[in-house]
Amino acid sequence: MEPADKQDAGNHTLLTDFVLSGLSSHPQLQHLLFFTICFVYSMTLVGNLLICMVTVHPTLHMPMYFFLRVLSLLDISTASVVVPKMLVNLLSEDSSISYRGCVTQLYCVVFLAATEWYLLAAMACDRWVAVCSPLRYAAIMNTRLCLCLVLLSCCSGNVVSVVQTAWVFTLSFCGPRRINYFFCDIPPLTVLSCTDTSLYEKQIISATVLVILAPFCLILLSYACIISSILKIPSAESRHKTFSTCSSHLTVVTLYCASGTLIYLQPKSSNSQDTKKILALIYTTVIPTLNPLIYSLRNKEVKEVLIRVM
Repeated sequence: MEPADKQDAGNHTLLTDFVLSGLSSHPQLQHLLFFTICFVYSMTLVGNLLICMVTVHPTLHMPMYFFLRVLSLLDISTASVVVPKMLVNLLSEDSSISYRGCVTQLYCVVFLAATEWYLLAAMACDRWVAVCSPLRYAAIMNTRLCLCLVLLSCCSGNVVSVVQTAWVFTLSFCGPRRINYFFCDIPPLTVLSCTDTSLYEKQIISATVLVILAPFCLILLSYACIISSILKIPSAESRHKTFSTCSSHLTVVTLYCASGTLIYLQPKSSNSQDTKKILALIYTTVIPTLNPLIYSLRNKEVKEVLIRVM
């Protein structure tokens, strides 16, 4: 993965950095975007750190809360890989990122996103077992299985990230070094390549199906079984409460799935780059803020422990 920019047949120049164009090219919006994103990032850190702190409480030693703690750590990491650099670029005239920094950022973003998708699928299966087989739940979802699911999610995310990052940076970048994006991601980097990327585009479509659509289908199947079991509950109040929780979870997962697939299924599409920036902002900044609210802070047990801890 040598950083190289071939400007002509007889001239070979090392490419040492890229320039990130950021969210907006309008100078008057820079400060507004800075304070807005800074506020959202602060909420992400506070919300997810609270979940990490609360879910270690002795009364919450259940698989669901273990998965929630890991999800919060992934959300903090995802936001921290992207947002601080974006905030610096909003206030600085120098928005460059080194070649190695770009490689590292791309690897981390892909690794964290892929791991989170596999973890969300594991969490859906956990809820499936809890609702559909409550008497066998403790025996099935034991500590060893939970750890294996998390490790499997991380290992799968790492394999996907290594392959994607290595493939992107074997491309030749012989055009401008300006990335029309606010972080190093696959679609804007492939646009800068002067080599034929048709094979890579087919490969990334396959990766999107395996990383996003396959876990999403598993999540839908799990919730279909959960809803089928909910309909058998005689209490209307219990049904309404469970339906509300399921709908909130599915809303966030669907939003996450839609933003990811629209970006990666057509990496060199003619869609507006500003639209892709908004979609990327959703899954790197907005979703990590929503997850604590949807998955944890609406939970009665979590709120009771949080009040006691506070």
